[in-house]
Amino acid sequence: MSKGNKEKSLVGFGKEGWGIILYCAAMFWFYVGMVNDGSNITAPAFAAKTGLDYSVVLSMGTIAGIVGFLFFILFGQINIRIGSRKTSTICLITAGIFYMILGASTSLIQYAISLCVITGSVMSGGYIAGGTLVAKWFPKKKGIVMGYTTMGHNLASAFYVPMIAFLVNTLGLQMGVMVPGILVMLLGVIGLIMIRNTPEEKNMYPDNVTKEIYDTEYFKSDEQEKSKLWSTKKLLMEREFWLTSITTGIYQLVTVGVMTQLVVRNMQLGFTQVQAISLMTFLAAIGVVGSWIFGVLDTKFGTKPTMLVFGIWYMIALFFNVLETTTTIYISVFMIGMAIGGSANFTTSLPTAVFGRHEFEKVNSVIFPVQGIITSMNFLLSGISIALTGSLRGVYIVFIGILVVNVLLISLIDEHKFNKDFKISENLQEPSFAE
Repeated sequence: MSKGNKEKSLVGFGKEGWGIILYCAAMFWFYVGMVNDGSNITAPAFAAKTGLDYSVVLSMGTIAGIVGFLFFILFGQINIRIGSRKTSTICLITAGIFYMILGASTSLIQYAISLCVITGSVMSGGYIAGGTLVAKWFPKKKGIVMGYTTMGHNLASAFYVPMIAFLVNTLGLQMGVMVPGILVMLLGVIGLIMIRNTPEEKNMYPDNVTKEIYDTEYFKSDEQEKSKLWSTKKLLMEREFWLTSITTGIYQLVTVGVMTQLVVRNMQLGFTQVQAISLMTFLAAIGVVGSWIFGVLDTKFGTKPTMLVFGIWYMIALFFNVLETTTTIYISVFMIGMAIGGSANFTTSLPTAVFGRHEFEKVNSVIFPVQGIITSMNFLLSGISIALTGSLRGVYIVFIGILVVNVLLISLIDEHKFNKDFKISENLQEPSFAE
């Protein structure tokens, strides 16, 4: 493969690069399974086990998201100090331990505490540690790389939900969650042994480019740059920080809101649990394709234009679902599947586009907690909808309105404002930092 083709390749990441991609995808698989989609099975099972109202159990997800905000800050600081490899291992082992504790819980307080720790740790592993790995290894190919890593989301919908449903229905909640609990801890150990924080540690260059390309098209830090470090205060005062955090957080809010209750929503529309889970599996398979397609669009046309197209697509998908006719439901399943495949791409891709790979540990340690707390609001919206209307249809209508606002906010973003690599490759003047 020629140097030019290698640089533009959608698959030319090298053996070590593919190792990073698969590791991040696996972390996303466990995150979505343990926190989001798997709650279609574990939350009703816990409610049935304890006799608690399902909407109350569901609302614990919002509490977990809010408390998870503290974990995101903690793990963000840990990630800055010890690196993504060790941080991800700590996160995954912690998540596995508390997932097993959740299965053994007998009270709402035990369940809520366990869910808080699981949410904070496994999300930090995937997004804080994993997001930093992507930014460091693939600063210019982050769009297509996130397209690959977020396939883990869709594969969780396709395989984790049937797996946990079989385990819980066969072994009960306590024993059923032990299998994924052990597996996620094993992944953490593999990461500690195999993963490295930067491509330079493997004698490689970002995006798997040659030394010649790296020397001419990438910004190289020096001692002088250390005086321009981002601080939390500088980030919080920067308009692009808030636009980036809010817009990506809203896309995740809608997606998590749809996916965590998709089985319940489909059962409300007349499907049996088996049919609803099968439909989710089909939808997730479509999502794998969606992850890749939106990743390609991101790489080819840029993150901001892709996000605008994505928002319009998502609004149409939810509108078809709200109509509740047989034809529109099946159309919406296809469109929602494509959307959930692309949603999580932007959580790392947009911050990387705007701020670049330099000091991404710091940037992400502040951005992701904001994204996380916005995302967690989906549980509150879903719980209120169920309690007031007995249906999730109302929250889908609210989601459409939120997406309209989000598209308007995205249009305001300066996509490469602080991206030094982009400025170098485009022969533009080096960006200035907020004072």
